[in-house]
Amino acid sequence: MKVEGCMSSGTLYIFLSGELDEYNAPIARKEADELIEKHISCERVIFDLSGVKFMDSTGIGFLVGRYKKLHRCSTPAFIQSPNFSADKILSMSGVYTLIPKL
Repeated sequence: MKVEGCMSSGTLYIFLSGELDEYNAPIARKEADELIEKHISCERVIFDLSGVKFMDSTGIGFLVGRYKKLHRCSTPAFIQSPNFSADKILSMSGVYTLIPKL
């Protein structure tokens, strides 16, 4: 799992690539939280899932956990570019009601 961040015009982009599963979620969680804390004053956060090849329910937990962290700071979160399978999982689980897809 690779996690990279980029700030642009007040938006923190968090790019995830690899497999977002039980094994890799703790690594992704730590790195994403560090990026969020480093850019705590950002206007919004976009999770770019274009590089995620596989995601299970642990990935949903990862996203919801980051959403809760950002919600406490009144920072909106969004999901961008999920692949077909991730999009299906996120739709069925209702994650898009919390974290809208762009």
